Amino acid sequence: MVHDRRRLDPDTGEVRAAAADPLQAEVVDEAVPEGTLEDAAAELTADLQRVTAEYANYRKRVDRDRVAVVDMATAGLLSGLLPVLDDIDRARQHGDLTGAFAAVADRLEQVTSKLGLERFGEAGEPFDPSVHEALMQAEPDPAQTVATCAAVLQPGYRLSGGRVLRPARVSVAEAGATAPADTATDQ
Repeated sequence: MVHDRRRLDPDTGEVRAAAADPLQAEVVDEAVPEGTLEDAAAELTADLQRVTAEYANYRKRVDRDRVAVVDMATAGLLSGLLPVLDDIDRARQHGDLTGAFAAVADRLEQVTSKLGLERFGEAGEPFDPSVHEALMQAEPDPAQTVATCAAVLQPGYRLSGGRVLRPARVSVAEAGATAPADTATDQ
């Protein structure tokens, strides 16, 4: 079926009447109650709001995922550098860190600290199992009221956000010995 939508009649050259167009006649014939138009407009508005909210949530989720991927990549890179940092620390302790090697070591430590890497674990601090790994037990310290790190065998590293990349490996000194309760009974 072909519809002639020209406004001018090709045979007579006169303007055609609007009702003569079959497509417009169909639209005119359909009587739509006014309440239905308002309902349709409200439904379309609700759909638009729903789609807008879904897009906003999608954008937030993508941004959050992008930040998480960057954090995971940074943590992976810094975890791979921890053995190198340990070697540099041992060279510094033995006095082998001199000359150009010292400059490279200092620059590497600056870059890792700029990326958020923090070193932790000092002798004398309270033992915290969430950030310390106890490798051995030291003699109890009578002056202390809580278990402390007697010696740091290997420093720990964490990101500035608090994520522990490697716990500090320590020797733990228990709190001071308390007087044993008198358990002897007369028989």
